[in-house]
Amino acid sequence: MSVTVLVCLAPGSEETEAVTVIDLLVRAGATVTTASVAGDGARDITCSRGVRLLADTTLVAVADDPHDAIVLPGGGPGAECFRDSPLLVEKVRQMHTSGKLVAAICAAPALVLEHHQLFPIANMTGFPALKDKISPEKWMDKRVVYDPRVNLLTSQGPGTSMDFALKLIDLLLGKAKAAEVAAQLVLAPGIYDYQDHLPAQNNA
Repeated sequence: MSVTVLVCLAPGSEETEAVTVIDLLVRAGATVTTASVAGDGARDITCSRGVRLLADTTLVAVADDPHDAIVLPGGGPGAECFRDSPLLVEKVRQMHTSGKLVAAICAAPALVLEHHQLFPIANMTGFPALKDKISPEKWMDKRVVYDPRVNLLTSQGPGTSMDFALKLIDLLLGKAKAAEVAAQLVLAPGIYDYQDHLPAQNNA
């Protein structure tokens, strides 16, 4: 059975974070649907640095569909659009209460998850400049934070999007699949590549 992931997009979403997650999940074999949360229903999304992405559909069209995970890229204006969408907030709440994986990066943890108190008890991180908008009891100054108590994955910004996407793959499809994808990427030193989870090679 295929793993299904909903990646939300909005005007002003951070394009590096969005595209990195989409790309790595597709490499891993996940079924990815990109959904526009734009208030006017437009699928043509202009991201934070002017890159245009075409969403597969609108959130309203797929909000009731089952998904194994939902991903919220950052970018201040994009996260604010998510924050101001009752449908997006309700979709995240439903995913959380049903035990599905919620993943948010950069501005999204502070401006969406914390703003609406969607995770009253959770360890999380986010864009460091927005640290003051996340409860000190929750904040963790790490590139990627996964809290298994609430099935929440958060990360800090464009430079941590590879770490974020690989951890998503780990959680959804396993460490061996994360290692397989990481091996294709020529990762920068310091990014965990999961290679220690590959099966031992038989050299006999």
